[in-house]
Amino acid sequence: MSAGWYLRRLSRMGPREIGGRAGDAVRRRRWRSSLPDSPGVSGARFTAVLPAGTTAAVPPDAAKLLIAEADRLMAGHAEFFGVVRDDMVDPDWCHDPKTGRRAPWGYAFDVPYRSEDTVGDIKQIWEPSRHQYLTVLAAAYAVTGDERYAERVAEHLRSWWAANAPLRGVHWISGIELGIRLLSWVWIRRLLEGWPGAAGLFEDNPVALDQIWHHQRWLAAFPSRGSSANNHVIAEAAGQFAAACAFDWFPSSARWRADALRSLERHLRANTFGSGLNRELATEYHGLVLELGLAAVAEADAAGVPVPAPVRLVLLRMTDALAAVVDSRLRPPRQGDADDGHGLIVDGAGTDRWASLLATGDAVFGRLAWWPDVTGSDVRTPLLAALIRPGAIEVTRPANRPAHFTDAGMTVLRGPEGIWCRCDGGPHGFLSIAAHAHADALSVEVRHDGVDVLADPGTYCYHGQPEWRRYFRSTLGHNTLQLDGDDQSVSGGPFLWTRHARSRVLVADTSDESVARWCAEHDGYQGSVHRRRVELTAVSRELRIVDEVRGPNRSVRLAFHLGPAITAELVGNRAVLTWTRDGEERSAVLDLPGQLSWQAHRGESDPPLGWYSAGFGRKEPATTLVGTGSTDGTQGFVTVLGFGSRG
Repeated sequence: MSAGWYLRRLSRMGPREIGGRAGDAVRRRRWRSSLPDSPGVSGARFTAVLPAGTTAAVPPDAAKLLIAEADRLMAGHAEFFGVVRDDMVDPDWCHDPKTGRRAPWGYAFDVPYRSEDTVGDIKQIWEPSRHQYLTVLAAAYAVTGDERYAERVAEHLRSWWAANAPLRGVHWISGIELGIRLLSWVWIRRLLEGWPGAAGLFEDNPVALDQIWHHQRWLAAFPSRGSSANNHVIAEAAGQFAAACAFDWFPSSARWRADALRSLERHLRANTFGSGLNRELATEYHGLVLELGLAAVAEADAAGVPVPAPVRLVLLRMTDALAAVVDSRLRPPRQGDADDGHGLIVDGAGTDRWASLLATGDAVFGRLAWWPDVTGSDVRTPLLAALIRPGAIEVTRPANRPAHFTDAGMTVLRGPEGIWCRCDGGPHGFLSIAAHAHADALSVEVRHDGVDVLADPGTYCYHGQPEWRRYFRSTLGHNTLQLDGDDQSVSGGPFLWTRHARSRVLVADTSDESVARWCAEHDGYQGSVHRRRVELTAVSRELRIVDEVRGPNRSVRLAFHLGPAITAELVGNRAVLTWTRDGEERSAVLDLPGQLSWQAHRGESDPPLGWYSAGFGRKEPATTLVGTGSTDGTQGFVTVLGFGSRG
C-alpha cells in the first residue's frame, strides 16, 4: 500500500484504536527477538469427542459426495479460487500456483503480503493452510474408517508444522487465518478419534502442542481492532475459543477461553443487526459468521462451558434472517464482498452451503412454518447437531416471512414463478472503513426461479489486480445509476471507503399480494439526490423501476447487468432476454428509458465492463446494458422488466 493509503486509513481510526495499534507495533518488535518456549504439557487428553453413533446419522448421499471429494484430494487434486492444483499430495505451503511466486521466508510481520509482485496471490497461499481440506479428509476417515485418509492428514499436518515455525513466514501474519486454522485442527482431532495415531499426532506430540500454544498466544496478543473489527475478529475469537475448549491443556487455557468468549459475544452482537442480517451487508460474510458462531457454540456445549444467552440469540436471528431472504432455490442475495470463506468444511463439492446452514438451523433452533423447504443433505449438520444442546431461547420469532429489514435497508419483493427482487436502501457498510462494501446504493438484483436476470456481478478479487477490484466495487458495476462518472461513495483504496453514501428507505410495502412497492433515495452525489421507485406487479409479472435525480444537470449512466445464463438482443431501447432453466426456454423483455442511448457490453477489459464473478478468483463474460445521457429535462428514467410465459 502507498503512504497515502496508510494516511487515509489512519484518518478512519479513533484514538483508542490508534493506541491499540501502537501497542501492537511495539509488541511485534519485542517478539522479533524474544520467542518464548511453550509450556510443557503432560497427561493431556482429548475429551471433546462426538457422541457415539453420530457418523451413522450422516445421510448416504452426503457421505458419497464427501468420499468423492476426499478421493480427489488423495489423488492430489484440489481447486482454490478457480485455480486447479495437482500438487496436493505434497504441497509447498508458500507457493502460489497462480503467479508461480513463492512467499519469502523471515519474521512474519516483515513479509509484504499485500505485494503480489513479491509474495504472489496471498489468498492462493493462505487458503490451503486453513486446513479445511484436511477436515474433509478427516471427515472421510470418520465416515468410512479408511486409515488412508487419516494418514494423509497426519502427513500434511506434520509437514505444515515443520515448514511454518511460530512467527516465521507468511502464515503467521493474519489473525483470521490462525483462528480458522485452529478451528480446523480441533475438528481434525475430533474426527480422527478412533484412529490409533490420533493422540500421537496431537496431545502426545510436542510439535503440535507448541503450534497450538503459539497460535493462541498470537491471537490473544493481536486481536483485530476498532475499524477492522468485522468478520475477522469473530474468526479469531471463535478459533481461540474452540482451541481453548477442546485443547484445554495449557496454564493460560482458562483465561484464553474466557477472553475469547467475551470477545465472541461482544462482536457477534456488534456485527449483527437486530433483524439478524450481518452489518457488513456482504452476504457471504453473513454465512461465514453464522458458521463460526455455530461451531463455537458446539465447542462450548461439548466442553460444558456456559454460553451467554445473547450468543445463541444472535445465531437464531441470523438463521431466521437467512431463511427470509433466500430465493426459490435457496440462494441468498449477492451483496457486497465475497471471498468464498467458510468457518468449517466437512462436506464434498456440490453441497449447498445455504441449504446446509438452514438444515443446521432447523436441527438446532427449529424451523418456522414460513421457512422454505430444504432439499438435499449434508455432513456438517448431524455433526454440529450432535454437539449443540437443544433448548428453547426466550425470544419472539417472526410469525410470517419478513420482507423488509429496516435496520439493514434490505427489501425483498416476491412474485409468481419464483420472481425475486432485492432492493438496497441500507447503510453503505460496517464501521468507518466499510471494508467489504460496494458502491451499490439503490441497486436491485432480480432472479426468476433462481436464475440471475439482473445480477449483482460479484467480487472476483481483493489483492494484486487494482483495476478489477475497482470495477467490481464500483457504482457502474451494479444495477443502479451513476452521475458524472463518479462512484456514490468515495474509495480510499482496497478495503477502505473515505466517504459513505447515506441511503434511506421511503416506502417498503409488501402487504398487497398483487403489487409490492419500494422507494428509497441516497445523497452520495454531492448536490444531487438519486431517488428510485420499484413496483412488482404479480398478475402481469412486471417489474417497474423509476429513477429520478434532483439537482443540477449532470451526465448519467444507468447500468443493468445480466446474469451469465441470459442472452440479450438489444434493439434501440428494448432488450429481449432469453435463457433456459431445467430444459425449458424462458424469456423476458426489458424496456429501457428512451431518453438514454443504450449499448450492450460484454467481456471488455480496457476498462472492465460486462463481467460476472460466480466465486472468488473466477470471472466470465456477461452482458451489461448501459444507457448514457443527461438529467436535463427528464421527468424520470423508467425501466420495465416483463417476464414471459414458459416455453
